[in-house]
Amino acid sequence: MERIPILRDFIGIIKDKASQSKAALLSDPKTLSLHLALLRATTHDPFTPPDPRHLATLLASGHTSRATVSTAIEVLMDRLQTTRDASVAIKCLITVHHIIKRGSFILQDQLSVYPSNGGRNYLKLSNFRDKTTLLTWELSYWVRWYALYLENLLQTSRVLGFFLNSASSSVDNNEEEEEKVPSLTNSQLLKEINSLGNLIEQISRMPNSVHTNGIILVDEVLGMVGEDYLASTNEVSIRVSEFKERLSCLSVFESVELGFALKRLEDCKERLSALGQMRNVLVETVWGSISEMKDQVGNDELYGEEGRLMTMESSKNKVSESSRYGERVPKFGDSVDFFSGRFSKLQY
Repeated sequence: MERIPILRDFIGIIKDKASQSKAALLSDPKTLSLHLALLRATTHDPFTPPDPRHLATLLASGHTSRATVSTAIEVLMDRLQTTRDASVAIKCLITVHHIIKRGSFILQDQLSVYPSNGGRNYLKLSNFRDKTTLLTWELSYWVRWYALYLENLLQTSRVLGFFLNSASSSVDNNEEEEEKVPSLTNSQLLKEINSLGNLIEQISRMPNSVHTNGIILVDEVLGMVGEDYLASTNEVSIRVSEFKERLSCLSVFESVELGFALKRLEDCKERLSALGQMRNVLVETVWGSISEMKDQVGNDELYGEEGRLMTMESSKNKVSESSRYGERVPKFGDSVDFFSGRFSKLQY
């Protein structure tokens, strides 16, 4: 999109200079450089992403004291909550995303406290509106969606026990996950795959507006979310493969819950396929395994018209049949406590 200088640009520059001057006068000298770096990374210019140099300064604070890190997160969240400018808000959210992906453990830990400590959710921006121009109005959609996406990303990371697609957890993570997943209970696996499903579902709800095509801020968001999408589908693939080993060990209700989770994932496929940047050969392979697994679970038999679950009477019949079948095979409680089906030969 061609840039057209307007009065709003100059007002934004003045606001940025005023904020930096105010910070220079009022901030603690020990954290002044940090405060200025944040202000310079989150300017009012809708056509430039956060400067990597200022982001680097913020990320470097993660290797200082916990008090300094706490101040950095507090300043970031305060700026996010007090601004009414879409460009500033989306840059703050991009900064949050960089902390999740590249921040130190202390930075990530302090960030994750905000939505989960029982207090105010600093990522709740469902009422955000910037009506100044058509562009800022469209960017407001992205602000609301992106804030909810990052909240989902933090929640999913808590469930998994590591920050998804983070540099601090990606080293040898695949091997560690493949070793850890077989030791999880069925309920734990279901919780993880449901949480990953929530995240992928939120990605599929990404705004689609012609007015933001070519805007560098939006392209920055797309690039970072696209990387998360690849990481999340990889985590789904690991868990789907594990469930394939456990099909004979699942109860009826676990099968139903898994069927719902897989169907919900499959429903996202079409919406995600419409987004060209989300297409990938490896991802398509994962979608194929999800569809195959759903068929194996027998999910189609559990749904009536329009995808609704069949009546409770039908479900009771299935439970009854399962109970009769359970009398003919060794029960889980009688077996050695292995959760993965690949160890079934050790259960008798």
